[in-house]
Amino acid sequence: MTRYRDLHRRSIDNPEAFWREEARRIHWHTPFGTVLDRSKPPFARWFVGGRTNLCHNAVDRHLAERAQQNALIYVSTETGIERHYTYAELHGEINRMAAVMRSLGVKRGDVVLIYLPMIPEALFAMLACARLGAIHSVVFGGFAAPNLAARIEDAKPMLIVTADAGARGGKVVDYTPLVDEALARARHKTPHVLLIDRQLAPARLNAPYLVAYEPLREQFFDVHVPCEWLESNEPSYVLYTSGTTGKPKGVQRDVGGYAVALAVSMEYIFEGKAGDTMFTASDIGWVVGHSYIVYAPLIAGLTTVMYEGTPIRPDGGIWWRLVEQHKINLMFAAPTALRVLKKQDPALMKAADLSSLRTLFLAGEPLDEPTAAWITRALNKPVIDNYWQTESGWPMLAIPRGIEALPTKLGSPGVPSVGYSLTVRNELTGEPCAVGEKGVLTLDYPLPPGCMSTVWRDDKRFVDTYWSSVPNHQVYSTFDWGVQDEDGYVTILGRTDDVINVAGHRLGTREIEEALSSHAAVAEVAVVGVTDPVKGQVAMAFVVLRGAQGEGDPSERARLAAELAMTVDRNFGSIARPARVVMVSMLPKTRSGKLLRRAIAALAEGRDPGDLPTIEDPAALQLVRDALGDGGQN
Repeated sequence: MTRYRDLHRRSIDNPEAFWREEARRIHWHTPFGTVLDRSKPPFARWFVGGRTNLCHNAVDRHLAERAQQNALIYVSTETGIERHYTYAELHGEINRMAAVMRSLGVKRGDVVLIYLPMIPEALFAMLACARLGAIHSVVFGGFAAPNLAARIEDAKPMLIVTADAGARGGKVVDYTPLVDEALARARHKTPHVLLIDRQLAPARLNAPYLVAYEPLREQFFDVHVPCEWLESNEPSYVLYTSGTTGKPKGVQRDVGGYAVALAVSMEYIFEGKAGDTMFTASDIGWVVGHSYIVYAPLIAGLTTVMYEGTPIRPDGGIWWRLVEQHKINLMFAAPTALRVLKKQDPALMKAADLSSLRTLFLAGEPLDEPTAAWITRALNKPVIDNYWQTESGWPMLAIPRGIEALPTKLGSPGVPSVGYSLTVRNELTGEPCAVGEKGVLTLDYPLPPGCMSTVWRDDKRFVDTYWSSVPNHQVYSTFDWGVQDEDGYVTILGRTDDVINVAGHRLGTREIEEALSSHAAVAEVAVVGVTDPVKGQVAMAFVVLRGAQGEGDPSERARLAAELAMTVDRNFGSIARPARVVMVSMLPKTRSGKLLRRAIAALAEGRDPGDLPTIEDPAALQLVRDALGDGGQN
């Protein structure tokens, strides 16, 4: 670990020298004067005075050498449409979108809210905003009207870009009624809504604020829009964190620091080389989509694959066929998607030629050991976990293969990435934990480039939320439990608010889930804390079985439930044993694959799970209700 440790230590001990050198990876229209402004902690300003543009770095600067290389490959298994765009063609589409936005009054510093499905125009719109110096705020397509209204109210956009509809799993979601309702709810009145008509649902163009995109695109077909050169610390975008309560929390990102950090990550973590093809199976509504569908691959001169569809439609081999057809080199997905694919016919993977694939990266939630072991054996390729947040913008923990080929450790996403001064701290004292001791993952000041600069229009909330929860220290809290071993590898143990307090004993749901996942019968599991009149809380496990185990046989399911409870008992003692093991055929998840644990807990306690705009399949909630109704032995 010599080379990694030396480089990481340099990035912490002398960040100014380290990041001055790394900043050469991007184009600066005006050189920066100061690498790091620490005058107002916990705020940090990177590359002060430097002027640059994200769109120029992602597209324009590649035109001399890569004009005819594919920049974007778009595949929709929902509509059957596939499109390829070279860097030159992408440049043209971005200019047309930017010209349309400019004609509707969008200028530098204005906010554009993008409410689109996974279509090329979503990427065009993001990069057009970057070109104009406007601030984009992408809201996950299909979010319910109240959630959309809250984001409109907070972001105060000059323009909303939407489509007639999205599609998921063969179902069409009509967007325009949602936009109409959201605009009616919001006090902020957005002047224009730019509509991209996919002809999936009736396009409602009767509202006075709706403007059709296609006629304007044709009008501005040959227009060139120059890039606005932004000071490094001007905002590039605002992305609202999922699952927020009350007033939405907008993560604000800068321009220069973000571009440099993404360029660094593509070499040091993802080993992406110009000309490679990268498929990130996420959505542009999430931070993974922002960073590794749109900006990072293009900044590094790669071809990025944008996919509209599910991992199992038309069948469980679609992702592997994409790898073969488009000679994908790097793939990035979520562990939940892998757990879904684990249940598919293994012949579907074996039928595809995966020789182009170098590495599979996983993030979004902790990677359990059984899934990691399965996919590593099945692919016979490196499977690399990494850990980060909307707030960080790029991985905090990873295996830095571009620096040094460190070994992976099952259950751990890796070691701290360059620039991140990470410490596991005691939740009560704030002091650093000993090796192997569980604590809260924290980051020391300053956060490296690419991390959030503040909460949109609320500096106080940035300080109060992220920098004020650890006793006796002003450090950034990730609100995740973790433990670090003697080699520096960190294992994530779940959110600090996912702790169960059973008769005074604090237990992490993640640890119980890990024990249950080790059982051969288990495909997926979610553990939640449920109120108990005697113990305060008890653990309840919701389990999806592999294959047809226990199907139609109540006695076999009862035996398995008891066996699974004892698996936890053997790992952590009887205090951690789930009060119930409930067998279900499906767990409620978001469209990005995250388990809706709070909704599951609400159902277990007989409460209303509330509005769940991002749920993949609402039928999963009823399946949980039904299973709870007969004691979980159905």
